[in-house]
Amino acid sequence: MEKHIYFDNSATTKICPEALGKYIELSESCYGNPSSLHAYGHLAERELERSREIILDTLGTRECKVIFTSSGSEANNLAILGRATAKERYSRGMKLITTEGEHASVTEPMEQLKKMRHGVAYIPTRGGEVDISALERELTRDTVLVSVMMVNNETGAVYDLPRIARLVRERCPEALFHVDATQGYMKLPFTMRSIGADLLTVSSHKIEGPKGVGALIVSDSVIKSKGLSPIVFGGGQELGLRSGTQNLPAIAAFAEAARVGMLTLHSDIQKMNDLRALLIERLAEDGLCEIRPCLPKRYAPHILNLTLPGIKSETMLHFLSESGIFVSSGSACSSNGASHASPALIAYGHTPEEADCSIRVSFSRHNTPDEVHALADRLTEGLSRLSRIKR
Repeated sequence: MEKHIYFDNSATTKICPEALGKYIELSESCYGNPSSLHAYGHLAERELERSREIILDTLGTRECKVIFTSSGSEANNLAILGRATAKERYSRGMKLITTEGEHASVTEPMEQLKKMRHGVAYIPTRGGEVDISALERELTRDTVLVSVMMVNNETGAVYDLPRIARLVRERCPEALFHVDATQGYMKLPFTMRSIGADLLTVSSHKIEGPKGVGALIVSDSVIKSKGLSPIVFGGGQELGLRSGTQNLPAIAAFAEAARVGMLTLHSDIQKMNDLRALLIERLAEDGLCEIRPCLPKRYAPHILNLTLPGIKSETMLHFLSESGIFVSSGSACSSNGASHASPALIAYGHTPEEADCSIRVSFSRHNTPDEVHALADRLTEGLSRLSRIKR
């Protein structure tokens, strides 16, 4: 492919050289099964435990366990369905709470539990703010789990997790607080203690690690109380919570990406913030002022959603792609290609028409100001040309 500009880092990132090197190294020299009792198995087990320690260090804790999964989506399912099936008494009725506009890997398992006649409540997030009053009303004695994302993957809104955690502790001390940090890990500084999470989801390919590996971080208190049950059964790996032979090369590469990312975390955050601010500045120009950026009060540095003036997001995506500039659509698309208005943007306050005309620009530490200027210039050209076609 010719030179291109990649602004779709919230969908996935390019694997960093250090993680790729670790993946190749482990594939070639540490191919034993971590559960095997011979020397190669012990070597693999040590690498596996080292990877857990690295992940926990990035989260500022050793009072948790790392349960490796195949993805962030699986980790979310384990947190929700695993909590729902953890206690016999829960089968007689329980309540789970989440927010409007969550990732499908949260809303879909919630909807499955709803079909099983369990209570599920969705808290509004208009303007990128969790409706605390609505949350207070929904926190009843039968609540067993509250699941709230750290960063909305489409709007970039950052939710006030410490405040939510305090409310959950005060109103429902037996409930667990789950945070989907897929878009916040290595994009915002935080620790398990600072956000008050009992369960935390992270994903490798969002932080320059390989695809096909994620993790659910589980507090020791949840492990001790058996507050989580497996949803994948078999050999009993990962403390019995996720059976299946661990993908050690991917896990070690994930940990390496996390280790490397922590070294420059604060400077990377500043760089992405600067790129976001530069694009917002360019949008104030005459040729771009009709584009409306999504500007939540609290925001992540790497995501900026843009609503175009009456131009379908898919149309602009193709136009930008022709120049080798890659962004993503603000509308969710299913695997069969059928599109529908993004629940995240609708929850934020967009109309279905606005959501269908929105694109997401997501930065990485590797993007440059020149690339932002190239995007702005191409958007200016696109608005002019595509608006004429529309008329």
